Amino acid sequence: MNQLNQIGIGVVANNDFLKSHPNRETIVAGAVAMPEKDAPHEVNNALPKVAILLCTYHGQHYLAEQLNSFQAQSHSNWEVWASDDGSEDDTHAILEAYQQKWPVGRLSIHFGPSEGFAANFLSLTCRASIEADYYAYSDQDDVWESDKLERAVRWLQTVPENIPALYCSRTRLVDAENNEIGLSPLFSKPPSFANALMQNIGGGNTMVFNNAARALLREAGEDTLVITHDWWAYMVVTGCGGKVFYDSYPALRYRQHDGNLVGMNATWAARFKRIRMLWDGRFRNWNESNIAGLRKLQNKLTPENRETLDRFAKARQMGLIPRLIHLKRSGIYRQTLFGNLGLIAAAIFGKI
Repeated sequence: MNQLNQIGIGVVANNDFLKSHPNRETIVAGAVAMPEKDAPHEVNNALPKVAILLCTYHGQHYLAEQLNSFQAQSHSNWEVWASDDGSEDDTHAILEAYQQKWPVGRLSIHFGPSEGFAANFLSLTCRASIEADYYAYSDQDDVWESDKLERAVRWLQTVPENIPALYCSRTRLVDAENNEIGLSPLFSKPPSFANALMQNIGGGNTMVFNNAARALLREAGEDTLVITHDWWAYMVVTGCGGKVFYDSYPALRYRQHDGNLVGMNATWAARFKRIRMLWDGRFRNWNESNIAGLRKLQNKLTPENRETLDRFAKARQMGLIPRLIHLKRSGIYRQTLFGNLGLIAAAIFGKI
């Protein structure tokens, strides 16, 4: 999850170092040693294959712990596609060390577009060479619970293959040393397109989706200008008649640290920051981008959701009273009372 979710709102691979190190499986990332670990569980090919889409950028301090949590998964049929966005620390060297330690095909390393994390995730999502039954977004600094993929796949298998499906979950918040400090907000209102237009309920680091959902994301294209890849996925799947499951069980340990590109925003300081961003017009600009992106999938939206999008888009251009009436009729909502009060204020002041 990231700071945008609730609003709706190194040297490149040091090969010489790697080759000359007395133990390739013990890379020193800064002052933190990467401990040697057992190889991943033997692949059970009877299980659906999950492609883990991992995006990295200057991730040397926590990357090894995340990779270790992959190999501890009870669902053993997975492969990692890592896209590094120009790291200048030991991120690439760590990826290479695991690539050599793990069986062939378990981890492949690629170069990202260097246009930010959202573009990097979309580049992996749309990469034609990646083929699997399901796809899991992954950040570089979290720790997955051992049953994360198993829980996601178990639900996804209940959805017919032709229906877009997206799993996401609550998270357990931890500090830089992986000590628990709380839980992410628990959302109780149902996932829907009307909600997705206003916020994202699931962090990308928890998301797993099927091929029908991926086909929609690929149709929109990796050049779509999105605010975040996870918010975009929530809008696309719900808008096109898919199913979204929000698991109240915290399926991963979401690390909070100073190096986060984005982070949890449940604190009062984060809420005030969102209010300031709202007042500055940031939320309105995000909505412009989201509407433009969704227009690319206009023919795939359900009739009901197409009407919701049209009402929302038109209302934003109206005067105060018509604007409030049409926004009400569009059905848009956020998950909390505080969020909906903020939504009303944004509508009144034309910041939506």
